Amino acid sequence: MPNRLALETSPYLRQHAENPVDWYPWGPQALDRARAEDKPILLSIGYSACHWCHVMAHESFEDAEIAALMNREFVNVKVDREERPDLDQIYQAAHQMLAQGAGGWPLTMFLSPQGTPFLGGTYFPKTARYGRPGFAGLLENVARLWRERRTEIREQDAQVKLAFSSINPAPDSTPPLLSAQPLQGALNLLREGFDECFGGFGGAPKFPHPTDLELCLRAYATHGDRGALEMAELTLARMCEGGIYDQLGGGFCRYSVDAEWMIPHFEKMLYDNALLLAPLTQAWLATANPLFERCVRETAGWLMREMQSPEGGYYSSLDADSEHEEGKFYVWSLEEVQSVLEREEWRIAASMWGLDQGANFEGRHWHLRVVRTLEDSARASGLDVAEAAILLARAREKLLARRETRVRPSRDEKVLVSWNALAIRGMALAGRVFGHGEWIDSARRALAHIRLHMWRDGRLLATYKDGRAHLTAYLDDYAFLSAALLELLQCEFAQEKLEFAVELADVLLEKFYDPHAGGFYFTASDHETLIHRPKPGHDSALPSGNGMAAFALNRLAALTGDARYAEAARRTVELFFPAMQRQPAGFALLLQALDEVLVPPCTLVLRGKGDAVNAWAKEIAREYLPRTLVLAIADGAPGLPAALDKPRRAAAATGWLCRGPVCLEPIDDLNALKKACR
Repeated sequence: MPNRLALETSPYLRQHAENPVDWYPWGPQALDRARAEDKPILLSIGYSACHWCHVMAHESFEDAEIAALMNREFVNVKVDREERPDLDQIYQAAHQMLAQGAGGWPLTMFLSPQGTPFLGGTYFPKTARYGRPGFAGLLENVARLWRERRTEIREQDAQVKLAFSSINPAPDSTPPLLSAQPLQGALNLLREGFDECFGGFGGAPKFPHPTDLELCLRAYATHGDRGALEMAELTLARMCEGGIYDQLGGGFCRYSVDAEWMIPHFEKMLYDNALLLAPLTQAWLATANPLFERCVRETAGWLMREMQSPEGGYYSSLDADSEHEEGKFYVWSLEEVQSVLEREEWRIAASMWGLDQGANFEGRHWHLRVVRTLEDSARASGLDVAEAAILLARAREKLLARRETRVRPSRDEKVLVSWNALAIRGMALAGRVFGHGEWIDSARRALAHIRLHMWRDGRLLATYKDGRAHLTAYLDDYAFLSAALLELLQCEFAQEKLEFAVELADVLLEKFYDPHAGGFYFTASDHETLIHRPKPGHDSALPSGNGMAAFALNRLAALTGDARYAEAARRTVELFFPAMQRQPAGFALLLQALDEVLVPPCTLVLRGKGDAVNAWAKEIAREYLPRTLVLAIADGAPGLPAALDKPRRAAAATGWLCRGPVCLEPIDDLNALKKACR
């Protein structure tokens, strides 16, 4: 019989509905039972695309004997970290306190009935190996510990709660004097960790770090830092050429297990691809490298083709595994490739993608990555570059068609506001810069889905699947969606989008903002009471909610003239500024917000006749202006705030450029306007 998880919307939870484990979703039913029976809670947190989550499920949660032990000694709670990032943040932090090491997924924590953790880890094998204890033995030891050492557990619980009380930053008695020093400090740290051969920061496993890349590109655009540009350009180029990028279907995997971006962990997450659209687009603006344009085009195509639902929302992820094997959907044997391609197509494909070298995946398969340029491959084959490009395109098309006949990885089809907002922002930016209206339309469809299904009574609901939206939304949902709306407004101004951005900002201030200390809590004031209410500042796999809130609110203040938004942005930056001074690593988005508090963002309002205004907007979109919001508004638009409501002029189009509160004279010449913006 299915357990309680069969009634959930999360595909990850429903993957465990047939387990013999008596699973509960997180909620009062589980917590009340733990208190009533004085049993510890076994909390297991994961997500549907997680390879090691599947391994632990197959080894342990599907095992009748282990399930019986779990059911006898514990109240068992399964959590989808993507639906409940509040719980994941708390218990990942607790794991770091208790285990003195990095967490991850699956996260396995043992809690008192009040929810305080007393022991934990990540993946545990069924029997002891990899230097890890066997799960069955661990369960018996924890049950014994709970029965026999309760006093020590209570004492540790008190220490854990005390440690949590000191995690959130405390304000100084006087506001700090803000400066650009942490920005330079962060860039210096990135240089120290930069891989000059393969790009990226640090060694294996290697993650993309898109907010760090945006910080580097911004430093080049605003301060002329060529070294920062070179770090971003090399990293993005090596990623686009590497196996972390899907050379056939587009889109990036979550990370590379090696330092060369060659073999990825094969899960493909919406948020990674959404976040990478921005630095790829910005890098193209800075360098005109056609490789970046191609990867943006293919990634946007993948998002629309494979990740956008018929209702408009973007799905969450593709699994790493198919047929219980990681990467099986993506890797090749030489025999299969040769059976698909004609001789000349094979020669170019083998040269470009390393098929003429040794197997690079588990010693017997090939995972495609670019090992030679098209020019070098053409020269070696005695072909001109144009002919080689045609052959390579045919090879890609044929191999992709063959790959589509395989058993596909499963897709997590829940729609999350926060991740959709990142995709809306990335698709809108890329569509505006490259002039692809279909990408902007895709972003609009996702926004429409959120407004129709996930916006209720003036509040967002965090997750949606199968016609059901639920769970109180988090800081990231409101902050990311606010920033996405500001990007969409630059594609095509619409008063209702500006009004929606204001509604979201007002909820941020009312429900999440700390008026005493500054900054934003991750959960709303009327959210379920948990053992800790985080106020996160660091970027993780996702950008910092505080960073995005400060960034978006400061920009919204420039458009609306509402000083509340600018003050909340400034006080948020001030709250985290001492930490950024001490150790700026990991604060890339808050540092960008700091940059715009120090030097207010520019607003460029284009007014005049519709066609002329839109033509100017398309021209200016090809300028790399990371500090400037560009709004094209035809004359006659009603109900505009004062900052946007410019008088009619005789010229077909006029630019009104303001840097903070200081505005230039109206400019009627496009070239002069471009020069003024730089």
